[in-house]
Amino acid sequence: MLTHSASLYFASVLIWGSTWYAIKFQLGVVAPEISLVYRFALAAAILLAYCVATGRRLRYSPAQHGFIALQALFLFSSNYLIFYYATALLTSGIVALLFSTVILMNIVNAALFLRAPINRRVIVGALLGIGGIAAIFWSEVTAVDAGAGTWRGLWMCLVATYLASLGNILSARNQKNDLAVVPTNAWGMAYGALIMLAYALASGVPFAYDPAPAYSVSLLYLAVFGSVLAFGSYLTLVGRIGADRAAYAAVLFPVIALGISTLFENYLWTARAIFGFALVLVGNYIVLTRSRKPIATPDPN
Repeated sequence: MLTHSASLYFASVLIWGSTWYAIKFQLGVVAPEISLVYRFALAAAILLAYCVATGRRLRYSPAQHGFIALQALFLFSSNYLIFYYATALLTSGIVALLFSTVILMNIVNAALFLRAPINRRVIVGALLGIGGIAAIFWSEVTAVDAGAGTWRGLWMCLVATYLASLGNILSARNQKNDLAVVPTNAWGMAYGALIMLAYALASGVPFAYDPAPAYSVSLLYLAVFGSVLAFGSYLTLVGRIGADRAAYAAVLFPVIALGISTLFENYLWTARAIFGFALVLVGNYIVLTRSRKPIATPDPN
């Protein structure tokens, strides 16, 4: 993997892994729908201003805007809202485990919609990574209550993950059709904010703002780092190395989140969690490295 691609990969992992902690400060006073409106509207404003300042192309045809809006529906709005609702029904460990299946969904969707070849190494690495996440959160997995709320949360997580996967595929499709990542994200996040605004108005969600400094700081972090920088890095990576390999970053998000939890919330690593972490690292190595082809022996004839 190229050095620049490696930088994009680890930037995505480190930033999104830390957003799990930042999102905690968004919950409470402000409804999730409204927080998402604030987050993506702020991110869109930053990106649009950057595009204007750097002379990047912002004018697209109605058909191109249609695909950008579709990407926004799957990646910058509905998937986040469903995850917020699911988090209220499930533990964070179960949510992390279910979201890690996005790598398998990306493999299937890339083959279906982009006719991308299925890479066996990515499948093996994905299964190791998902197994590692299951081992890390084993206590939460085994403590799942098979009630109606839990099943609803499980289905919601899988639906949200699949929507995110479709957003990944749409981004890859848009990039193949000469829609650059930064301007596309600028318009896409604006569309995502509008979609969430329309949903909030239709559902009668009250508008509010939490004056606590923690809310404003976390909102700024989620908009600038979690949206502008992380999505820019990750979706660029999707276009460079494929949606299947880039999606392994989702397996590493909860590991980074646990590292932060170790520092600020006194999380204690068990032997099983360390074993799971090792599986994640092995899976990461398999996914992001290419198999060495044997050197062909010259034909003496």
